[in-house]
Amino acid sequence: MLEVQAVSAHYGAVQALWDVSFNIAEKEIVTIIGPNGAGKSTLAKTISGLISPSGGEIRFMRDRIERLKPYAIARRGISMVPENRDIFPRMTVLDNLLLGAYGRKQSDAKDSCEWIFQLFPVLKTKSSKMAKTLSGGEQQMLAIGRSLMSKPKLLMLDEPSLGLAPILVETILDTIAKINEDGMTILLVEQNVQEALEIAHRAYVLEEGKITQTGTARELADDERIKRAYLGM
Repeated sequence: MLEVQAVSAHYGAVQALWDVSFNIAEKEIVTIIGPNGAGKSTLAKTISGLISPSGGEIRFMRDRIERLKPYAIARRGISMVPENRDIFPRMTVLDNLLLGAYGRKQSDAKDSCEWIFQLFPVLKTKSSKMAKTLSGGEQQMLAIGRSLMSKPKLLMLDEPSLGLAPILVETILDTIAKINEDGMTILLVEQNVQEALEIAHRAYVLEEGKITQTGTARELADDERIKRAYLGM
């Protein structure tokens, strides 16, 4: 479904990604793990069109997308939940969700809302509340729900557990696994390595802007270097 081939990216004169290559098959959860500053968020932004790559190719459903604008990439079926969530705090929960369905038929948007409310019941109970009144975990649920409103083919999540209490991390990641069970393909960019490997099918390790290791999630969870570096074992 998604093929990233030898992609490099820069912030001005500073190179952040070095010939990064990986792929995602339909209905997989693939996670990109690594330390802070490794380039994980840069990679997600490059795929979504927010950063233009300085080299390499990105193909989605076999078509090249690396030179498309972010809105064109979104229309093709890639939706990203950003690291900082980017909800609209002075709009209601429901209005935030409906923005995610912009351009879709009203009946389709209504069906999507019902689906989101089944995934995150708390959003239904607070649908008329201002988004700024939600807790951090609820805001993350809203950000995920808004991205799902467009019915994407590929959902990318950039650090969805960031800043959340452990019990909320478990809830968010369990929901991501359920979304995948319903048929959604997911790219999970995550610093919370142990939890990410528990729900992913395959994983790539990104360190200093380069892919340094890859394998099934189970293989990496059992790898001694990964245990020492990321799992505290």
